[in-house]
Parts: sequence; C-alpha cells; structure tokens
Amino acid sequence: MTYMTVQQAAQAWGLSVRQVQQYCIRGRVPGAQKFGSAWQIPAGTPKPEDARYKAAHALGSTPSQSRRARRMVGDCLMPLMNTPFRPGECQAALAALPEGAQRDIATAEYHYFSGQAEKAAGEAERYLTHPDREARLSACLIYAYANLTLGQIQQARVALAELHATLSRGSRAQKHSAAASFVGAAAAVLLHLPLSEGLPPARDFLPLLPPGLRAFALYVQAHYLYLKEEYQQSIGLVEGTLAMGAEAYPIPAIYLHLVAVMDHMSLRQQPQAREHMLAAWELARPDDLIEGLGEHHGLLGGMLEAVIKPEWPEDFKRIIEITYRFSAGWRKVHNPDTGDHVADDLSTTEFTIAMLAARGWTNQEIADHLGLSPNTVKRYLSNAMNTLGIQRRQDLKRFMLP
Repeated sequence: MTYMTVQQAAQAWGLSVRQVQQYCIRGRVPGAQKFGSAWQIPAGTPKPEDARYKAAHALGSTPSQSRRARRMVGDCLMPLMNTPFRPGECQAALAALPEGAQRDIATAEYHYFSGQAEKAAGEAERYLTHPDREARLSACLIYAYANLTLGQIQQARVALAELHATLSRGSRAQKHSAAASFVGAAAAVLLHLPLSEGLPPARDFLPLLPPGLRAFALYVQAHYLYLKEEYQQSIGLVEGTLAMGAEAYPIPAIYLHLVAVMDHMSLRQQPQAREHMLAAWELARPDDLIEGLGEHHGLLGGMLEAVIKPEWPEDFKRIIEITYRFSAGWRKVHNPDTGDHVADDLSTTEFTIAMLAARGWTNQEIADHLGLSPNTVKRYLSNAMNTLGIQRRQDLKRFMLP
C-alpha cells in the first residue's frame, strides 16, 4: 500500500499539519498508522468530515435541548459567541444573522474580540438601555471591557455596576436569571474579582444556556478553578468541554485553550501548553480574533513569546499592543477593588520573566523557554525588581497575577 505523510495529507485536505495529526490521534483517519514518531496515511484517503460543526449535538445537547436553551435565554445574549462557524468565516456568520439587535450585538462582539475596542464600545453603547434584557446585558459586558482597553475606567465601572444591579434585582423568569448569571460570572471571574452575591451555582444556569454560551460559561468555571490553583480539575473541565464539540464555536474555544495553557504552564507542562497555544492561534488567526490572547498574556507564562512571536512577529506586536491597553485598564479596576498590587509599570517581557521567576523558574529555565540567553533574562529580571523596589526573588509574587 502507498502512504502519504502528514504534511502531504495537510496539503491535500487544506488543513494544518497539527489538525491532521489530531485526526490521526483520535482515530478519525481510516488506516493511518504510526511508525516511530511519524504518521503514515493511506494515499487517496478522503478528508475526514469535521464533526466539530455538527452544532445540533454540540456540548452534549440534543436538537430539542438546543431549541429549549435558545428559547430560555433569547437570541441577543452574546449571539456571535453562540454562533458556530469555521475559522475564516466569521464575517459570513455575521452576515447570516437577522438584522436588528441580534446582528448589531454580534458586530460589537466581533469588533471587541478582534481588538477594535473603539468600534465595539460605540456599537454597544446604543444598547445599554435597550428594552431587550439580553441585548442590554450583552451591551453592558462588551461596553465594560471595551472601555477597560480604552482607559475609560469610569464608563467601564458604570457598565459593571449595571450588571451587578441587574443580578441583584433578580427575576422570576428562568431565562432572565440564566442570562444575568452568565454575564455576572463572566464579568467577575475575568477581572479576578469575587463572584457577586446572589449568583446561583453554575449547575443551576448552565442547562439553560445554548451550546456556545455554555462552552464559554465552562471556560469561566475553568478560569475560576485556575485562580483557586486547582489546575488538574481546570484542565479536565477544558478537555471535557472541547471533547463535547466546543471547537465548533471559535470564540469560546479560543478562551478554553488559553486557560489550558495557563494550567499547563502552572504545572510546568510546556509541551501540552504549546499544543493548546497553537490550537487557540489556529482558531483566532483566520478571523483576527486576537483580543483574548492579549487579555491573557500575563497568565500564559511566556507562551506567546515562545510560540507566536518567532513565526508571526507582526501579529505578536498587535497582540502586545492589546495587552498594554487592556492590562492597564484591568489593573485600575482589579487593584483598588481587591487590594492587590499587580504591577502596572513593567514591560510585557519584564512581567513575563518576573512571573516565571515568582513561580520558581531559574534564569536558565526561563532563558530556554523564551529563547534568550541567561544574561538577558538576568538583566530583564534585575530591571523589573528595581522598578518594583525589591531585592529578593521571593518578593515578586505579591506583584504578579495569581
């Protein structure tokens, strides 16, 4: 029998090498065999059907359950997040949504997740007082985070306060409670703030969410487990959610992969972290959905520098621009509200190196990971410690992210 390599199959099928390898690992390629470290695929094998996009069964939902979930929360609760599309087809997915609030909110989402905060804030602002509760909640969440990036902290706080007020007012309607709980949990956890009082357990509102929003809610849960240093449980939640079809929904899937990077780096499992970093990038890059990468920079343990920067330097620069803008706003809310002192006056490279040093990495380990010399790492670390006014490595932790 004649075989083709993974590289040849990737070219024939129009996929990345990593995607073909994943198909082989999961038994999706009939007749594929592994010889040593390389896969061999029978020549002429057709491209496997991409099961990720069978959205009716995503995340364990039957069609009737999916319809019920949509009825429960309405169509204007973060509609783009809840839309399945293939990477590179985000604009087509937007155009297919009904005109009006649903498409307008989805457009604001797209502009936010693609790093266009000014557009996102302007589009969301129009819906801050909209009569549709789900449209209003979505607008508040987008508006709050877009204004963090824009450095307009008062506007961000006003939107966050409206979210808290909506949650505290409660509602007898299950769909209203589910929508408010979803948005309230997302707003709190992503800012590393305590969960709002009155927020019901996730098990109470998860069944009321449609598949894409459920996937993002599970990302929020995984992020929460990460903050509690329950890394293995967080990884298990991510892997389970992805296995149930979450990659059909690129926005939640990007965030799920990113929290897995955070977990694996906390456990010093660099190969697994690299895999998830590349998976997030494969989903994000075709539609320029780079906001999440910039938001999570400080928690990714240098994986952006190690994986993205060498091959995509221009994209890396844009991601870092998002990091500087978002993190400055994030700290202006997080630090005063929690009493923490997360550093806001270090460069992204200094912060990355200081973060790894605070976790016990040696200069040599950091150098190997980032592709730098130990002397360069030492210089960056010295600059960071001087800026923070400390002399001991063990004092770095109180200035770093959890």
